[in-house]
Parts: sequence; C-alpha cells; structure tokens
Amino acid sequence: MSASIEIETDGRTVTVSNPDKVYFTKRGETKLDLVRYYQAVAEPFLGVVRERPLLLERYPDGASGKSWFQKRVPKSAPDWLHTVEVATPNGTTSDALVAHDLAHILWAVNQGCLGFHVWPNRVGNLEIADELRIDLDPSPGIGFEDLRRAATHTRDLLAELGVASNVKTSGSRGLHIYAALAPKWDGYQVRAAAVALARELERRFPEEITAKWWKEERGHRVFVDFNQNAPHKTVFGAWCVRPKVGAQVSTPISWSELDTVVPDELTIATVPALLAERGDPWADRAPQSIEPLLAMSDPS
Repeated sequence: MSASIEIETDGRTVTVSNPDKVYFTKRGETKLDLVRYYQAVAEPFLGVVRERPLLLERYPDGASGKSWFQKRVPKSAPDWLHTVEVATPNGTTSDALVAHDLAHILWAVNQGCLGFHVWPNRVGNLEIADELRIDLDPSPGIGFEDLRRAATHTRDLLAELGVASNVKTSGSRGLHIYAALAPKWDGYQVRAAAVALARELERRFPEEITAKWWKEERGHRVFVDFNQNAPHKTVFGAWCVRPKVGAQVSTPISWSELDTVVPDELTIATVPALLAERGDPWADRAPQSIEPLLAMSDPS
C-alpha cells in the first residue's frame, strides 16, 4: 500500500494518505478512486455546494467500517481551510467545513469522508435558505415505480405554481427534488412552503402520497419529508458518493431520464462517463420564488 501521494489543485497541495486502501468492496474501488471521482465531477458538484457548510460523515476504514459525523473541523486541519461557525437547534455551535473549492473536498476525502451532508444556506447569510428540498421517502413495501409517480406528481404541482424543479437519486432508495430559490426566505418559511406542498400532494393523491409525520400513519404510501427544510437540517449532497459497498452516487438526472434510471447503476465507476456524455442536467437552475407555496399554506 502506497504511503501517500500529493495532488495539486486550486493552488494547494493536498496529501492523500494510503491511496490504495479499498473503500468500496463490491468492485474494489480505493480512496484514490474516490479522489479521482470528485476531480471528474468537480464543476457541477461545486456548482451546487460552493460556499455552503458541510457536515462530514467519516468512514476511515471504508464503507464497511465504523463511522461518525464530524461536526467540527479538527484543530490539525491546514490553515488555508475555510470554515464557518454554525449553530444547532440546542444552541451549541461548531466550525463546519465550507465547500470553497475542490481542495477542500479532497482534504475531506483524505479524512475518510464518505458522505457530504449539505446545508441549504451559504456563507454570508446562514439564516437564509436558497433551496427547497423535497425528500421522497419510500415506506416499507414501496417500489421505485411508486417513487417515480410521486416525483412526477411533485414536479407537476410545482410547475403548476410556476416553480421549476430538478430531481436526483438519493444514492439509496429515495428521490430528492430541489428548487433553486432567490435568497429571500429563512428556513422556517421554506419549511412552511414544503409543508404546504406535501399536504397538497396528499390531498390530490391520498392513495399514493402522505405528509403524515408518524410512520404508523403513513401506510403503503410515499412520504414527502418536508422537515428536511427545517433550520439546521442538512441533506445528502448532489454528486456525492454514498457510504455503500457499491459506491452509489446521489446523481442529478433530467426529468426525461426518470422513467429509465436504475439508481444502483449510478456509481463512481459510471457517473463520470455519464456526465461527460450528457452534461449537467442541473446546469440551467435559476433562483425562484416560493410565494405561491406560502400563499397555499395560508389560504386566508
């Protein structure tokens, strides 16, 4: 096993220790393979996470090993690393890594990060959320075809309200739907918009979709997890590699790809070529308003 290698990027030197360590056992991809993956998708990845705080999920022995969430950047971190103080619901604070450039991402990968959980806020105004994030969560017994229908219903309702949306695989069993927002609303307002969306979807499609918070009330339906928009909540990032032995990626796709996508086939071995072939399906995102959703949440 090689001791370490050095990678030059963004005017920095990032050391990658133990580059040959196997991180994903299904095909044998290594830490260096993970580094090469993030280099390959750097442009679209940084396009959606740049200047956002990150919560790091560390697996220093690979996807099959023990893990923990790293909320605070260690004191041993290089002095060029950008961090920002973030608060938690219980009032504590921590210095979170900021997705400033690729060097920051590769530094985290070298720390064994196999999961980037991304804040909906950007450095400079952490009270304002500039993304609406809808997590379609399959209840037990729900298949991917059910998720496809729920995602289509969600897209159509948002379009009816004048809000364009984008979709990505979660890297696991679900689908995530995003809408880029103008930086005008705080997390409480964005959550209120998500609640209104979830309840209207449940009203229109009561046999398929639920907004019920308690699992025992959901039945055989897709849950629209509106609470991912609450202040201090993070969501697994677009283009990020899941800590699974198959190295599945939470992959942005176009709406036209939804009918044929097979999420488990989107891995660090396949996504770079897919990106090179068809480009970034989220490239045309533009800031929008959630006022139509907020109006729906307050019919008075």
